[in-house]
Amino acid sequence: MRARPLLAALVALASGAAACTSEDAREPEPAAPLSASGGLAAAAAAGASAVAAAPAGDPARGQRLVAEYQCNRCHDGTGQAPAPRDAHCVQCHQDIAAGRFQAPAAAMKRWNENLVQLRDVPSLAAAGDRLRRDWIRGFLLSPHDLRPRLHATMPRLAIGPEQASDIAAYLTRDRRERPREPLENASAARGRELYEAKGCGTCHAFTGAAGLTAVAPVKAMEKETRAAVALAPDLRHARDRVEPADLVAWVLDPGAIKPGTPMPQVPMSPAEARDIAAFLVTAQLSPRAPASAPERLPPLSRRVTYGEVDRRVFRGTCRHCHSEPDYALGDGGPGNTGGFGFKPRGLNLATYEGIAAGYVDDQGERRSVFARGPDGVPRLVAALLSRQAEEAGREDPAVRGMPLGLPALGPEEIQLVETWIAQGRPQ
Repeated sequence: MRARPLLAALVALASGAAACTSEDAREPEPAAPLSASGGLAAAAAAGASAVAAAPAGDPARGQRLVAEYQCNRCHDGTGQAPAPRDAHCVQCHQDIAAGRFQAPAAAMKRWNENLVQLRDVPSLAAAGDRLRRDWIRGFLLSPHDLRPRLHATMPRLAIGPEQASDIAAYLTRDRRERPREPLENASAARGRELYEAKGCGTCHAFTGAAGLTAVAPVKAMEKETRAAVALAPDLRHARDRVEPADLVAWVLDPGAIKPGTPMPQVPMSPAEARDIAAFLVTAQLSPRAPASAPERLPPLSRRVTYGEVDRRVFRGTCRHCHSEPDYALGDGGPGNTGGFGFKPRGLNLATYEGIAAGYVDDQGERRSVFARGPDGVPRLVAALLSRQAEEAGREDPAVRGMPLGLPALGPEEIQLVETWIAQGRPQ
């Protein structure tokens, strides 16, 4: 597989030179190699221990759960048939952005004004050849921001440990085993130089690794590289997500493992791939700064109407999941007609009357989204605040953060909703 011409241009822009091959790479200062008894073994053990050991799981049950949770509404490579377009969140957005979606011009214009979410999502194809099973399980139970340049994140589904183990077993059912110690005698110092010389930072963040050369965004080719940049994971997580042997194979020829991946093949030798992998799994990382949710703002003194809240909040985000079939030209979204393993809740945020009608609880009774909880916070506001807390690493099992899988609303937007409710929800 040959390097794509686009990659060569990217690397030239990012690092000032075309991607190096093993013959023309600059010789680094001598560095102590990694050995089976040294830093590599310790790093590999640390990566494995960072992901809690889990039961093996049942792939057959996992396959049924993948269908139940409708993973194919976003992801390709699930082993399921693709979801119909009117239920495929990502394909729908891609078609709208490209002008392929058959809808009235007014609706297309309205949708495109807010179309920044869910245009790219990783395929789950060949997950077993790329990802640790226990890491998949842990990520399903507690999703976090893995791809800092991707607008959306994996939503927090109503899933338990046994179900997560089964899904992870299904996704990794066809794993190809590789030698367990491919990085013996690899040089992490050499790998660091190769990481920069080959322009890996053009797409990838590597948070916590100090001293890497900053790479300027590539403006001239944004359209061609948008998906590759958006889907590139933060390499801070590589040591937890990927076995060293799999990491070497992926760096050397990603397309051989996952055909169609936007990750390009960079010209390099097997030795260089081992050096880069050694750098990724052993680089010293600074601890993450403690995250905190934004400060909650007091209600506004001015009048706030439904029209303003709808324009600034409901229409931009909430209607993706809480709408009505006629508005969405499909189903009503998982928050209304059900989906992603969630029961139909009948919550329609596309109209004033729909919001006033509330949602359906587990007993089939209608409940108000404005009812106050024990802390005095309206249920709708509590869900918005919970999403801020989730992004800060604090999940509330009793309140699922909203918008599901999308960035939390800002303090000013939540303030607007809370003010509108406090003022009696004027139209």
